[in-house]
Amino acid sequence: MKVEVTQLEKLPRGRGVRVKIGETRIAMFRIDDQVYAIGDRCSHAEASLAEGELWDTSVECPRHGSEFDLATGEPHALPATEPVPVYE
Repeated sequence: MKVEVTQLEKLPRGRGVRVKIGETRIAMFRIDDQVYAIGDRCSHAEASLAEGELWDTSVECPRHGSEFDLATGEPHALPATEPVPVYE
C-alpha cells in the first residue's frame, strides 16, 4: 500500500516526525534529501523513536539508549535485540 504523507520540503531536517497510518505509528527522518521511515516503537521498551536523537543514519531510543539503523531497522546497541520495521 502506498500512502502520501507530506512533501519532502515540509519534513524537517535532523529530527524525527511521528505519523500514524491506520493503527501503525511510523517515525520519519529526513537526512539531506533522503527520507527514512521506521516503526516508531522501540522493540525493547516501546518508546517513540521519532523523539530520539539522530547519529548519522541511526536513531537513539530516548528511553534506554538503544540505537537503530534507519535503513534496516536493526539495533546496534543494547538493550534492544529485535529490529523495528522499515518502510519505503
